[in-house]
Amino acid sequence: MDIWSFIVAKSKSSAVIVVLMLLCGYFSYFAIRGERGILRYLYLQEKVAEAEKMSANYTKKRSELEQKVNLLSSNSLDLDLLDERARAVLNVIGDNEFIIIDDGDEENTD
Repeated sequence: MDIWSFIVAKSKSSAVIVVLMLLCGYFSYFAIRGERGILRYLYLQEKVAEAEKMSANYTKKRSELEQKVNLLSSNSLDLDLLDERARAVLNVIGDNEFIIIDDGDEENTD
């Protein structure tokens, strides 16, 4: 009987260790790869950085447009800008004017 009780006691402690190891593995897996795990957190951090860049770009474009609108307002009318916008929208030029198209991509071969 003494051997039987020893085997039962050892098997119970082994089973507890195995269950604890399985629980540890389960929680470790979901802490890394789960819906709210480390990898998901890193992915979301990357998306946030990308969205912040887009936001900065849109803020810059908005401020440029606000500046143009301010120049076209009745309080401070910039005649050159008004003339430029009217020509761009209407797609017209004067009889004694010509257009020079500058492609900034070409390099000078001097």
